[in-house]
Amino acid sequence: MSGVAAGLADHLGVSALRVRVLFVLAGLCGVGLLFYAWCWALMPMRAGDTTPTRRVPVAWVLLTGAGAALAGLLLSAADGRSLWVWFRTGELTGYSFRFWSTLPWVWTVTVLATSAGVWAGAVDRDDPARGPRHAAIVRTLSALALAVVVMIVVPTAEQRGGRAVLGDLVVPVAGAVAIAASALLQAWRRLVDDRIGRVRDEQRAAMAAHLHDSVLQTLALIQNRSEASSEVSRIARAQERELRAWLYDGDSPADSDLPTDLRDYAGALELDFPVRIDVVSTGSSAERASGELAAAAREAMLNAARHAGGDVSVYIEGAASAVDVFIRDRGDGFDPAAVPADRWGVRESIIGRMRRVGGSAVIRSVPEVTGTEVRLSMPTSGARRD
Repeated sequence: MSGVAAGLADHLGVSALRVRVLFVLAGLCGVGLLFYAWCWALMPMRAGDTTPTRRVPVAWVLLTGAGAALAGLLLSAADGRSLWVWFRTGELTGYSFRFWSTLPWVWTVTVLATSAGVWAGAVDRDDPARGPRHAAIVRTLSALALAVVVMIVVPTAEQRGGRAVLGDLVVPVAGAVAIAASALLQAWRRLVDDRIGRVRDEQRAAMAAHLHDSVLQTLALIQNRSEASSEVSRIARAQERELRAWLYDGDSPADSDLPTDLRDYAGALELDFPVRIDVVSTGSSAERASGELAAAAREAMLNAARHAGGDVSVYIEGAASAVDVFIRDRGDGFDPAAVPADRWGVRESIIGRMRRVGGSAVIRSVPEVTGTEVRLSMPTSGARRD
């Protein structure tokens, strides 16, 4: 439920089902529960998928149940039903039991509110769709629910006795402590992650300084001493690009931004074709590598590498209203109107793709004239709404 078994199975390279079965068997004697709690508290959390989702958070489901139980507790106390309820077991035993009529409501509110606060702070993953203060809001509402429970229980001291009231207050107070502990645990994990990140960045910077003075300069010298389209130059440039990306870009997300994706694609093309591709970006862009603009740009870059060769330049310009991508080569040029109808590379993969998503694609090329330019333009989401 909290990902401990799955994370441990991934680390050990075994099936998650086997780990869960072992936890269940070990939990029968109590050792498994302690080990599970220890792993849950101390195991490092791996960054998961950060894609926004529309699923209802579990914490809010628990908090909704706590709110409904709190309403029942308030109605019970307001109607004066918070009295002793007697139960007789029978004439044979002669014993009778009594309990406070609102006690089930107290326990229900406490358990659900505590579960919601702990779940939001220590179990639930981060979701951009919920906002940065999602866990803090849930913890605050859970603490308020527990405070209301305390305010209802304390005035019954004269009727029920101080010892009974203190016994009932142990549960909501323990819930508040658990919520606070989950918040501290989350802050501690964030602090540890930041410290690990700083150490990793320092090591990467030291290694980058050393490699820049040795390996990167050697690769740059090899490129300068050889032709741009030669095999040696292409391999040296690809290795330099890969090494620079590892040193300076860090760990990129699965769905990277547009400039990063096109740089990676340019490096792949340089290994397959005798071409040198420079990718330059200015401004900011929210376009992702999985978007249609990136797909059309990759198709234009592939055409330039396959048919023109030599030097190709890719320029990405991000603005508030639109994102423009320019792909220029120094080939022989061609007539876009003379492309056969059965050739779908330019007509559908570039022009049609951009048109279907509300963008535009313009190709400037003249036969027997050096150079072809492909301009791709995609309005931003805000500009499309306006």
